[in-house]
Amino acid sequence: MSTFEIDVGKSELSFAAGHFITYGGGRCERLHGHNYRVGVRIRGALNEDGLVYDFVALKQRVTALVADLDHKMLVQTANRTLVVECDEQRVRVVHGEHTYVFPRRDVVLLPIENTTAELLAEHLAGLLVEEIGGRPNLETIEVEVEESPGQSATFRQSL
Repeated sequence: MSTFEIDVGKSELSFAAGHFITYGGGRCERLHGHNYRVGVRIRGALNEDGLVYDFVALKQRVTALVADLDHKMLVQTANRTLVVECDEQRVRVVHGEHTYVFPRRDVVLLPIENTTAELLAEHLAGLLVEEIGGRPNLETIEVEVEESPGQSATFRQSL
């Protein structure tokens, strides 16, 4: 069986967001941001239409995912060193002696341990798999998240 791959990519799929990462030993980065770019690659056999997957549909879905993150503060809710409290108006994040309060409308709460490029790529891949997974011709998905030129992480998953 032949395998093909399609890519939708980083030049058009971007978002700007703030974040911080916690580290072992109780350390926490300062708040900062990136102009992220996202690329998606899907591998598989051709379907009855001669496609691995429809480029237009994939690009629309990824565009919607990155739009949800654009100009937001990304907050990791599965982090064992953070206390995250949320109501309709604000999000309060506590790490040791540091407390941050953000307007709720400016925050995306992510069910991940840390807002690293690696875990952002895995999270985005999971959201895509919810929609496209289960198609018998698809073999793997890769999602790349670039924080800055020359600095990116890629997550791969079998489908």
